[in-house]
Amino acid sequence: MYNMKRLIFSLLFTFWAFCSTARNVEEFFTGMPADIIVQLEEAWRKDLVDLYKSGRTATLENTMQGKSTLLKLTDNYLLLQYTERSTVEMKLLPLVNNTHVICMITTVYAPVADSRVDFYTTEWNPLPAGELYTPVTAEWFLADGAGDSSVEMSGIKAMLDIFLVKYSLEADSNTLTAEYTTPLYLDGESRAKALPFLKDAPRRYEWKSSRFE
Repeated sequence: MYNMKRLIFSLLFTFWAFCSTARNVEEFFTGMPADIIVQLEEAWRKDLVDLYKSGRTATLENTMQGKSTLLKLTDNYLLLQYTERSTVEMKLLPLVNNTHVICMITTVYAPVADSRVDFYTTEWNPLPAGELYTPVTAEWFLADGAGDSSVEMSGIKAMLDIFLVKYSLEADSNTLTAEYTTPLYLDGESRAKALPFLKDAPRRYEWKSSRFE
């Protein structure tokens, strides 16, 4: 059944890819549906782009009476300080025949960063994220040899009882990075105990034709 679902998705994905045309991230940002990026109306998104392209500070008040700031904009990448405690990243990722898929990462700082990764067609139809990347797990961040059942390790895992991860994109490459932020949630003493059991590098993915690997 799983293989059949993958086959159906691949066929639909390929059909959509050949029917879409490449544009730039500015157009997708200003024209995206209001229910995907609430608090920031289309006219305000256009104003942010105009301010950024003019070289001025691209900051406007959103509908929640907070501030939204467009921090970076290229042909295929966008970084928006959406609210005081959240950011939005968008990246156009290449497929075939000059077509693209949109990757959008929403990160909330409450206060520790935690992210959601979404994928869309260029018509803003949602795509199944699990077909385009495999989410990192807490176990991946354990240092080599730290996955045993010792009493000490059991205590460390008990401290890391919630899973928080910050995903981020890069403007100049098709790289997705996953940073384990749960340790930042701990107090200083607990964090110092946990860090020796954890990898000191984030998980990195590279976009390979139609999927992050």
